Amino acid sequence: MLPTLVAKPPEGDDWIHEVKLDGYRSQIVINGPDVRIYTRRGLDWSEKYRDLVEAAKALDVETAIVDGETIVTNEAGLPDFAGLRRAITRRQHDLYFVAFDLLHLNGHDLRDLGVEERREILLDLIQPDSRIQFSETMPGGDANAIFYLVDQAGLEGIVSKRLGSKYRSGSTTAWLKTKSYTVSDLELLGVERERGKPAFALMGEPGTRKYVGSAFITLNREMRERLWKRVQEHAGPAPKGVKRQATTWVKPGLKGHVKHLRGEDKLRHASLQDFRDED
Repeated sequence: MLPTLVAKPPEGDDWIHEVKLDGYRSQIVINGPDVRIYTRRGLDWSEKYRDLVEAAKALDVETAIVDGETIVTNEAGLPDFAGLRRAITRRQHDLYFVAFDLLHLNGHDLRDLGVEERREILLDLIQPDSRIQFSETMPGGDANAIFYLVDQAGLEGIVSKRLGSKYRSGSTTAWLKTKSYTVSDLELLGVERERGKPAFALMGEPGTRKYVGSAFITLNREMRERLWKRVQEHAGPAPKGVKRQATTWVKPGLKGHVKHLRGEDKLRHASLQDFRDED
């Protein structure tokens, strides 16, 4: 069940809100002694999540399907997506599975129950001091205020779930996600300009020039003209493996401030806020 991205969280008492964690969506499938963990796309990552598999075996259930997020935290206790990739291969003991839904339990299909009922049953299964934790509901109150606090804490955003909603695979508007924005310093790889279409800045990781996505150019007219002049002055070959039509590529040396959604592998809903010559 995949939440729909919205600009702001829904208001009213018909919703519960959880912190959106920056990790890998996963499902634990327990069938007696056989425990497996699958990715969102259905890949069996049980071997990659060995310690979490062992934690799931300790749950007092015969069969179950538990939906959640696999994460690792940094020193501040916040989810660390970059650290997650390293932990999977090097530090299994640092992984946590944060459970937020329960689809099946001991032969019973729970998907037609309301989300709050499924979560209440799930909470009773979670054991203290386990690598499997429960995704707590945020305290009640104004949804925008809740989102503001989550954003200020540096978290990815919130997921809002309509009370009484059944579990249905695929995209749904019964679950909504509101994501925080962040600003990153990235390397400008080139500018894509086509007549009659918006201009985009193509951005890469600093140093590596690895392409990470495009950003809508929101600069005022004066700055746009200055940017285009800089691009022409720095014109160079395309980065290896990147092909885009109607693009003027630039040599290393230009940096840009890019506002984009937090917690994404690639730039999403991104805009170029400013640029400068690299020191």
